Amino acid sequence: MMKTLCLDFGNTRLKAAVFYGQTLREEIPVKENSREAILSLIDHYNPSKSILSSVINHDPEIENILSNKTQFHKLSDKSKKNFSIPVSKPDTIGPDRLALMAAAVDIYPGKNNLVIGMGSCITYNFVDQRGSFLGGAISPGMDMRFRAMHEFTAKLPLTGADWNFPLIGYNTPTNLQSGVIHGICGEIEGFINRYSEKFGNFNAILTGGNALHFASQLKNRIFADANLLFKGLYVLSEINS
Repeated sequence: MMKTLCLDFGNTRLKAAVFYGQTLREEIPVKENSREAILSLIDHYNPSKSILSSVINHDPEIENILSNKTQFHKLSDKSKKNFSIPVSKPDTIGPDRLALMAAAVDIYPGKNNLVIGMGSCITYNFVDQRGSFLGGAISPGMDMRFRAMHEFTAKLPLTGADWNFPLIGYNTPTNLQSGVIHGICGEIEGFINRYSEKFGNFNAILTGGNALHFASQLKNRIFADANLLFKGLYVLSEINS
């Protein structure tokens, strides 16, 4: 069975997934941006094909290794896609957002889709029922909000998410958690409501590492798929074979 190695080099984490045929069989954290890490993955899984989405300055030798040992594709605005981009400067759109759109169009064809990516930044990505990526919005992600309040104040501590946080914080950490997490939920609900006013019915799809946690906090009907980006990478790998 053909194996496809999908690599996602994000600002916060480096991740990989291996598809056996069309099935995502395993997700693997990549410890470092190095040729040794990639060689280890290739030696272990022996993929026939590979695709890379990278928003960081990775070691260029990684691409040479992937090209020499697999049928390799580096995702960019010039890649063949299952959707169109009728916006100015498509070369400025991150490859991670391209992968999310590819997955949405593949899974929900002929539908309006708003894909909300929960990463270092929160991205809002809208593709209409004709398969046109119209753009969206970008706002600070959860960890960025926690860090900003710590780094731009004198005394607020650095804290993180505790999903048992209260609505009304009873000390400084729980005040920060309530503010950040409820603030993000309110932002997402607000975007969904505004898009609903403009487009009527559409799918709202939440993805990223904390997608399931946030989906449980939201009132609007929403699909949560933590692996949507990898599914999009697989689709684009097939299109660009």
